[in-house]
Amino acid sequence: MSQTNPETTPLHTLNPLTRFSDRAADYVNYRPSYPAAAIDIILEGLAPPTQLLAADIGAGTGISSRLLGKRGVRVIAVEPNAAMREAAEPHPLVEFRDGTAEVTNLADASVDLVTCFQAFHWFNLELTLSEFHRILKPSGRLAVVWNHRDQEDAFTAEYNELIRAASNSGQVQERIKSVKPILASLHFINITEHTFVHQQELDLTGLIGRTMSYSFVPRKGLMQQQLVVNLQELYQRFVNEHGFVYMVDNTSVHILEAIES
Repeated sequence: MSQTNPETTPLHTLNPLTRFSDRAADYVNYRPSYPAAAIDIILEGLAPPTQLLAADIGAGTGISSRLLGKRGVRVIAVEPNAAMREAAEPHPLVEFRDGTAEVTNLADASVDLVTCFQAFHWFNLELTLSEFHRILKPSGRLAVVWNHRDQEDAFTAEYNELIRAASNSGQVQERIKSVKPILASLHFINITEHTFVHQQELDLTGLIGRTMSYSFVPRKGLMQQQLVVNLQELYQRFVNEHGFVYMVDNTSVHILEAIES
């Protein structure tokens, strides 16, 4: 009998459309944002923000969509998970729509910018890149963004080891930044990469809440209970006089230009 190898199983087959349904509240309250410099580089060289229409794909609860909206960009936030859409904080320039990366339901050549924040690894990449090229205007821009926990920071490195021990995150974390499909794509050219350091201030509730927002972390049972105990101990060793610890992320931004058809 053949067995599935979790290290090679495509991530888009691991129920990405529903796996965050029971984590929407933690996601909206505790997931980290993205540094202003990341938004700056995404918009650099484009038309004025008020003239842009962006599609934010896999938008979740709209963390990234609102950052673009605050710059004046009109945003269509495409998110297939109803619980995530319902938990999103509204913004006047952000419109949520049901859809997937592979089938956005957007018109041909209709958007100036496509963004994917912390979501690209969950997509069927071949279908997705074709779909992004279809909805982008000629020479439109694609920006793929990930937050990666900084292994040089002592607190963040220890936190990362706790997460690995308590979850099946290896297959996600080791493959989360794969840009090989983008490089091999016939739809995009002129890829550039930019990295920015971002720090999230967390109290104990926030630390546990951020952890529970990860789809690969257990939400009940003995492993979850032990993880919470370990997080409490880690917090006590690193907490400052104001009651906070600091998670350090390296935010990577990959920018690509759509090839004109």
